[in-house]
Amino acid sequence: MDPFRIQDYMTEPPIVVIYAHPAPRRSRVNRPLAEALAALPHVEVRELYRLYVDYDIDVVAEQRLLSTAETVVLQFPVRWYSVPALLKLWLDEVLESGWAFGPGGTALRGKSMLAVISTGGHADAYGPDGVHGHPIADFLLPLEQTALLCGMTWLPPVVLHDADNADSDAVALHIEHVARHLPALPLPQETQQWTRAEVAGEDAS
Repeated sequence: MDPFRIQDYMTEPPIVVIYAHPAPRRSRVNRPLAEALAALPHVEVRELYRLYVDYDIDVVAEQRLLSTAETVVLQFPVRWYSVPALLKLWLDEVLESGWAFGPGGTALRGKSMLAVISTGGHADAYGPDGVHGHPIADFLLPLEQTALLCGMTWLPPVVLHDADNADSDAVALHIEHVARHLPALPLPQETQQWTRAEVAGEDAS
């Protein structure tokens, strides 16, 4: 059994990563994470600050790609308790009324949204007694509500705190953690009778 046979049944990328980092060359975490995700099968990474340096977003192209996805991942460093400016513009223009929500806006219904974020502050800075006064989940409420308004499932976010001080081991662990949180791809009907050993390419004996 060829362990790569499963990939022959997949066509469109079911996971689309919308990656927004205003200064990717200085990124300790998000740039290597985006590169690792791009190397995974059936994952497409859209690096907004490379694609749209002039902030002129191709709404039709973005919507076409989202329509083929099962899961939309928003990957970004937190900036002033929110998303980077270009990601905010992307949300405003791509998730338009009549397409993503409102009358006739059903294009994203049934899909999932996952936020993968990094912060410069320590984990204990986010809470009632921390310097920021609220848990990190509170600052993600606008994204969660956006997903719900579009009929999407909001998945538990993946957060890396103190990203500025993350060493190579911490970054590697974070990449592994994110990969584990990506939704598993459903197997085609023909493969559902395969044994686990066959899928892994092992000798069933």
